[in-house]
Amino acid sequence: MTSTSFQPLDTATDTNTGNALQVAVAGEALIDLIRREDGSYLPCLGGALYNLSRALSRQGVGIQYLNPLSRDRFGRELRAQLVADGVQLAVPEAVQQVTSLAVVNLDPNGHPDYAFYREGVADRAVSAATLTAACATLPALEIVCSGALALDARDTSIYLPWLEAQRQAGRCVVVDANLRPSVMPDLPAYRAAVHAALSLAHVIKVSDEDLEHLGVRGTDVLDQARGLMASHPGCELLALTVGAGGAWLMQRSGATCYAKEAAPLEVVDTVGAGDSFLAGLLAYLLRQSRRSADGRFVDDLRALSPTVCHQALRHALASASLCVQEQGCVPPSWEAASRWAVERPALG
Repeated sequence: MTSTSFQPLDTATDTNTGNALQVAVAGEALIDLIRREDGSYLPCLGGALYNLSRALSRQGVGIQYLNPLSRDRFGRELRAQLVADGVQLAVPEAVQQVTSLAVVNLDPNGHPDYAFYREGVADRAVSAATLTAACATLPALEIVCSGALALDARDTSIYLPWLEAQRQAGRCVVVDANLRPSVMPDLPAYRAAVHAALSLAHVIKVSDEDLEHLGVRGTDVLDQARGLMASHPGCELLALTVGAGGAWLMQRSGATCYAKEAAPLEVVDTVGAGDSFLAGLLAYLLRQSRRSADGRFVDDLRALSPTVCHQALRHALASASLCVQEQGCVPPSWEAASRWAVERPALG
């Protein structure tokens, strides 16, 4: 596929927020067509890595989104929302390829089921070289994130070399598994591609459904998550989400913390909940890391105390809880998530 080169900008800081650009995100940006009760479809801006970019910026993190966007109407809307949320674009010029589409049907519990249309699309018009070149212009870069549809086995030549280069450069690699096996033509190749990406990650985020799709063995979901972490020795931190059942955070040392909302939520849908969770987790950990005078984020990650881990998990859970009470992905601000975490009781 054709890749698009990035255009150099003033990339030391986010020109909208003034924050140093500490995080770069690569992956899909698309339109979710969400089926409504009357049978019509509501178009919503989406894509796991697009959502993560917005969610991070809303939590005060300086963020650059690395993939190109289409010049079509959907692409213009995706761009406008990123800019409004304070996300900097590595590829400011629109490209000719069309925008990816996802048709989303919600079950009675608000959980989405997806069908994707992603051939010849804008967000796939990228290469390992252009991603690496964009990151090289960011002197304050500490974290790179990918996952979800970027883990398609057909795109391993794009994302795996880039992730490996970022890890070798001392940056923290974050991978959200976020599997979509129903739309992958070769499931064994897809699983292998996901595991290859996870092997490069310092931080892994998975759901209970991801563990099932990956075929990870274990007596229960927690045991499966421990097994996944053990099989990827480069991982320092693993976040496991189980929907309404809460979430765990596991450290390489073996320390584990858990959090769950004590009271039921009025769930509208769960679109973007995992992305908001991950953004809340990284935003909290980055703020803690800023208090360290020396070293990089990866070094601080290895030295996290159990108390900080639990506080980070609670903030992440609050971020997801606020998102599920909105239609589509509406990530909360740092202030809203912090207030929720303090004022609402939680278990764990």
